[in-house]
Amino acid sequence: MSFADLCGIHTPERQAACLRLAKLIEASGVELVRMGWCDTHGMLRGKTLTAAAAIRALRDGVGMVGTLMLKDTADRTAWKVFEPDGVSELPGFAGAANLMLLPDPASFTTLPWLPRTGWLRCQPWFGDGRPVTLDTRRVLQSALARLKKAGYGLKTGLEVEFHIYRITSTRPQLNPELAAWPGLPPEVEMIHPGYNLQAEAMMDMADEPLRIVQHTAQALGLPLQSLEIELGPSQVEAVFDATDALTAADQMVLFRNGVRQALRRAGYHATFMCRPPFPNIMSSGWHLHQSLVDLQSGRNACVRETAAPGSGPADATHTLSDAGAHWLGGLLAHARGMTTLCTPTINGFARFRPNALAPQSVLWGRDNRGAMLRVVGAAGDSATRIENRVGEPAANPYLYMAAQIHAGLDGLARSLQPPPGSETPYAEHAEKIPTTLADGLAALQADTALGEGLGNDFVRYFCRIKQSEIDRCAQAEDRTDFERREYFART
Repeated sequence: MSFADLCGIHTPERQAACLRLAKLIEASGVELVRMGWCDTHGMLRGKTLTAAAAIRALRDGVGMVGTLMLKDTADRTAWKVFEPDGVSELPGFAGAANLMLLPDPASFTTLPWLPRTGWLRCQPWFGDGRPVTLDTRRVLQSALARLKKAGYGLKTGLEVEFHIYRITSTRPQLNPELAAWPGLPPEVEMIHPGYNLQAEAMMDMADEPLRIVQHTAQALGLPLQSLEIELGPSQVEAVFDATDALTAADQMVLFRNGVRQALRRAGYHATFMCRPPFPNIMSSGWHLHQSLVDLQSGRNACVRETAAPGSGPADATHTLSDAGAHWLGGLLAHARGMTTLCTPTINGFARFRPNALAPQSVLWGRDNRGAMLRVVGAAGDSATRIENRVGEPAANPYLYMAAQIHAGLDGLARSLQPPPGSETPYAEHAEKIPTTLADGLAALQADTALGEGLGNDFVRYFCRIKQSEIDRCAQAEDRTDFERREYFART
């Protein structure tokens, strides 16, 4: 019996897919295959196998050290795995025991920046064939299963801001005398001076790195729609066509990983850190467009054919269907609890400030970019959707999207009605989004519906990993240097 058989997933369909992939790898000249797994922080990890070993791993899996699931943002293990009862709340992780990665044969792609190298998406399993439920992709799969029982799917569109810099020297980063944990980033300069939003002249200055982003995304099969110059110095934005939530989350992981590596090979440093450690910087956000899909008809379930009788533009049901309005109500009710799943770094919380095209308060607005939740569309518009603007580009996409689902489902279950939309999103009287990572974790722990949806074990696990990050930041002598090493060098 193969390990895939033990896990109960090696169906005849998967067997056939594995055979097809084996023939493709053998015929294509691929020499190495990277087995990629997305960690708690949204970063790809894994092993690189020879082609023959990768073909065997389709059935037998490949081992990985279990502590990879217990790392904070600096790669410090947040549990004492070698002490008695050090991981008593996490059975199967004591002693840095092995987990097994099993690849999805349908995920195979060749990496456009590397010759004769393939890539496969994997998920972890315990050695006895049980799924590792703390895996963040499984967290989203579980949320989508709940949503399916309610008769809906989720369609999401990615709108991602990030920064690209030209590397001027790698000496600080690669000098063995300066090695540290975590280490320094390279020295960089900007690719455009900024403060000239979507200017064609700025686009021309940044053409070389943006062409690399374009070619990489398209070669990976990602539905890139546009590349834009953002307001901040060296800041850009990528926009993708909408697709189902799981596919979009997979695409976000692959996009970030791909553009970082492809740009690095060409002498550029891409970072999805919200606020790079330089003066006069502009924060980067990840705006998540979302709409419900009626699984019976396949139609956008947020669309209202005609405005509700007696409603005005400030009423949710003037634009959204009843289901869409309840979904919006759920997002508002659990906004504070979900914040750390959408903005999971200390650095990201500095983005929540007034009049900065970033949210500050728990409210919605009709086509208002200062609101946390922006309702886009109109009655009869098939593209009607809700845009959540609270996320940062470093977020784990599986957790970001799972948070929307569990919050929205609670809104549907309780028929929550959102208050009137705001035209003054930075007014002082409104309930505020958490202002620190610690406050956000406290809000998540206090949110019963999110705890039940995500699983209380997962919430405790996630909060412990993030608390490790908070504790080390509190001990740092230089906060800017902490963020430079913790995020700018790695995120």
